Amino acid sequence: MKRKVSYTWRLRDVMAEHRVFTATELMPLLRERGVDLSASQIRRLVSGTPERLSLQVLSEFCDILSCTPADLVATTAENAGVRKTATGDLAAPAPAVAKLRPRPARILPEQ
Repeated sequence: MKRKVSYTWRLRDVMAEHRVFTATELMPLLRERGVDLSASQIRRLVSGTPERLSLQVLSEFCDILSCTPADLVATTAENAGVRKTATGDLAAPAPAVAKLRPRPARILPEQ
């Protein structure tokens, strides 16, 4: 059975729990640990959901906010819907393609 896995990026929530409310407050904390990200990169990490993130940056977030990666990334998994297949009697076979082609037009002389 197929499973659908998704995740929720909770950096902003965890920051708020630790009274860090803006990306600007986070920037010096990252820089003193040797992580050099631009203001726009940090803002995107705080306000959006990253598709890729280095483990170094993730571990620095965990150190700054005294949390675990599981606190920052909440995952969910559920069974994907199963496609139903036809069972029982089969439908009549489709007509041959040759029968579906248009006949050439005949142009008759004017009378």
